[in-house]
Formats: sequence, structure tokens, C-alpha cells
Amino acid sequence: MQQNKYLTNLCKNLASGLFQQSAKCSSAPETTVQTRRKEIMARGLPKQRPIDGVKNIVLVSSGKGGVGKSTTAVNLATGLKLFHPEKRVGLLDTDIFGPTVPLMMNLRDTPFLSDKNLMEPLVNYGVKCMSFGFLIEEGAPVIWRGLMVMQALEKLMRQVDWGTIDYLIVDTPPGTGDTHLSLVQNLPIDGIVLVTTPQTAALQVTKRGAIMYNTLKIPIIGLFENMSAVTCPSCSSDIHIFGDGTQKLAKELKIDILGTVPLNGSISDSGDKGVPVVLDKNNQQSALYETLAGKVVNFLENKSV
Repeated sequence: MQQNKYLTNLCKNLASGLFQQSAKCSSAPETTVQTRRKEIMARGLPKQRPIDGVKNIVLVSSGKGGVGKSTTAVNLATGLKLFHPEKRVGLLDTDIFGPTVPLMMNLRDTPFLSDKNLMEPLVNYGVKCMSFGFLIEEGAPVIWRGLMVMQALEKLMRQVDWGTIDYLIVDTPPGTGDTHLSLVQNLPIDGIVLVTTPQTAALQVTKRGAIMYNTLKIPIIGLFENMSAVTCPSCSSDIHIFGDGTQKLAKELKIDILGTVPLNGSISDSGDKGVPVVLDKNNQQSALYETLAGKVVNFLENKSV
């Protein structure tokens, strides 16, 4: 009862404050509102601060859910380590509500604290991993509002002892919301891999994401297309049942296509088993992620020249 009373009073105070602020704004001269707006814009974005020891940060992003973004992030990170073993690779899962890195990387332990009182990443396949999924019970839902999510994201960004990392791959949640803004405003992002499927609905949302990153002046490495085609079991030819919308979008946005992956059950099966398909040299899909890893490395190396 006491908690309910507190929440009721809090809501009343918030509503009262919002109403008073709205009344002030509506009655204020237009010049005052414009001046205030200019003052806010002049402050600019928060100052970006690198993660200690991390040299390059790449976001794997998609506007729409269910397009294979986490699968791409996991195979990219694992592929970078596999094909560039001299490099140190990290994978950060920033999807607070639906973390999938623990499953796809076959990691379920709770992180230890280092001597610096920071969380130590869990390691598999040579990749250092951190996910909010390591900090909650398996299968437990996260029923939080935005402020708590941002606090959790801050911990994942600033309270992990990564050591030295050459490439940190960041798996983001779907959309273009608070998480994405916090990441690009607070961290020096070196590039974005946009993941999409060829359906119109997915491409429309992907385009919005690309526009957002362009507006924030974050470099887009390119588009990576999942579910590009279905292989006919009889003649082994590829059937592009969803069309060529990805190629058209890439041309419109003037960005490269980093790779196309067909609709193949072995990719999702591997993820469900916690063994990224890129590790299976007998699977022809492995080479597609090897190519993706190579293109990301080339982009980052040329960017630093």
C-alpha cells in the first residue's frame, strides 16, 4: 500500500510538472522557445569516451527483429578470431530484453570480478563475450522501463574488464531507440554493419536505421543480407523468392553489400547448438562469414590510415 501511494504521488508530480512546463512553453514568446532550443542544440552530443583497451568498435545493427542480426554478429566475431588468430576479439551483447549470445556462444556461467572490481568476460572459441544474459537466470524475463535498461547498458559499456581488444563486435537490439543512441553518443564507433533480409518490410526499417547513422555521422561499412534465396533441393539452383530489394537499397544509399546468405537451416541449427556455423569448414556457409570478416578488417585498416 505504501509503495502504491508513493507511485501515485510520483505520477501526480510528474503530470503536474509536465503540465506546467507545457503551459509555460505554449505561453512563451516564440523567440524564447527558439532561443532555448538553440541553447540545447549548442550543447551537442555527450562526449564520446573509448572503452579502456578496445581499439575498434563495430556495431551490428538491424532496424527489424528476426533478420539474423545476432547470428551475423556471432559469426562475424568468431570469424574474425578464426581467420585472424593474431587479433584479440570481443563480443558485446547489448540486447537487454532478448540476449542471445549466451545460447549462440554456448556460455552460461556468471562472470567473476577482476582485481579492478570489473566483470571479466566469458570466453569461448577465443572470443571474449559479455551479455546481460550472463547476469540473470536463464529464461527469466526482463520487465524494465527505459531508465533501468540504460543503467544496465552503462554497466555493460563501462564495468567490463576487456583487457586489450583489437575488434569489439557489438550486437544491438532491433530498432533505432535509446540503446543505439546511447552507444553512438557515448562510444567512438568505427563502423556499422547493417543486417537485413530482402523483404520490403525489413528493407524499409533498415533504410531508417541507415539514415539515423548517417545523420549521426557514424560510418556504415555496408549491408549484409540474410535469407537472400532458397536453394532448390532438386536442381540446387537459388530461388530469390523475396526479390532483389537489398541491391536496390544499397544502390540508393550508396553503400556496399558485404555478403548474402541464403535461407539455410544449418545456420540456425548451429546457433541453437552454440557452435557458430563459421567454425564448420565443411559447411559452404562458413566461407560467406570469412568474406564478411575480411571486408570488415579491410574497412577498419583503411579507415585508420
